[in-house]
Amino acid sequence: MARQRRALIVGGSMSGLLAGLMLGRRGWAVDIFERVDSELAGRGAGIVAQRELMARMNALGLGTRALGVAVATRKMLDASGAVAATIACPQVLTAWERVYRALRDAFPAERYHRGRGLERFEQNGRGVLARFSDGSSSEGDVLIGADGLRSTVRRQCLPDVAPLYAGYVAWRALVPERALPGAIHRELFDAMAFCLPPGEQFLGYPIAGPDNDLRPGRRRYNVVWYRPADEAKELRRLLTDENGVTHSISIPPPLIRRDAVADMRAAAERLLAPQFRAIVRLIDEPILQPIYDLASPRLAFGRVAIIGDAAFVARPHVAAGVSKAADDAAALAEALAGENVEEALRRFEARRLPEGTRIIERARHLGAYLQATQSADERTRSARHGVPQAVLAETAVLDFLYR
Repeated sequence: MARQRRALIVGGSMSGLLAGLMLGRRGWAVDIFERVDSELAGRGAGIVAQRELMARMNALGLGTRALGVAVATRKMLDASGAVAATIACPQVLTAWERVYRALRDAFPAERYHRGRGLERFEQNGRGVLARFSDGSSSEGDVLIGADGLRSTVRRQCLPDVAPLYAGYVAWRALVPERALPGAIHRELFDAMAFCLPPGEQFLGYPIAGPDNDLRPGRRRYNVVWYRPADEAKELRRLLTDENGVTHSISIPPPLIRRDAVADMRAAAERLLAPQFRAIVRLIDEPILQPIYDLASPRLAFGRVAIIGDAAFVARPHVAAGVSKAADDAAALAEALAGENVEEALRRFEARRLPEGTRIIERARHLGAYLQATQSADERTRSARHGVPQAVLAETAVLDFLYR
């Protein structure tokens, strides 16, 4: 009998779980290695459950009928709080934790290894050897880097590729549904709603509540506020905590300085529609997310491949992150149906590299008007993509991929 082939997946979040489940369905023995010792959590992360993601989950036998909150409409509020424009756009809005939990529960618990961060790997014509931070090692036929923005696998394969700061940040938060004033709840909770202060964007939408609760009154309102921030001065200030320590890439919410949060709240009172001002006042502990993008020039390296955010990180405006991870995983599993691993990974790269590049470029176009500085070309993009009707029609919509 043929030997069962073994896949080592580094990273136990969405990309890793999707790849693990899809490879497992095709007969591979799969082990996932996650560096974090505790259970993962996507604090403050609301996501759009794109049709493509739901189709992939359904194909895995994971039901999506109760995946999130269905909305049919998008609204644009002007500075006075009046509804300036509406469009129909049916979508399902959910929480990171809800999708993660469905995937995590479906993957065999005994093959999901927490607290084992990759230090390095070695490969030859017969297989890959992964060495982990706890001193252990593991051998497989293929190694998949699904370890996100700070990917250890990518750093070993592409040491010169690094995240590129986009020129703006997002303030994010989740507000309990029951905390919203009744009039605001009736006006906004059943839609994706936007407000466009000059050179900025605020949006909000409903998602599942704690423990993936979808019962009315127990859900949450996900808010995101994109604001320009110069990298040398303002971003550095925002990433410097009360003790004077400047963090790289991101800062834990409890360490955000009180004066930075106070400045954000004061700006809300000056700039946002009244409904959104009231919602900002309800935020307990906001999250600060500097916006980066990252584009890898290659995805396959012998018996090693990178997928998901380890390969491409797009600005959030296209809401393609989890759907792209699912498509990466499906393309990888399909390619690895062949016997020759290295040839299979080259086929995977040829298929997925162009789509990742298209998503990155689209997200850059949509976010150009939010940047602290803009080139002449970016100013042209801003005039096209930063107006209310374009924001309503283009945000978190993947139709551009299929035109």
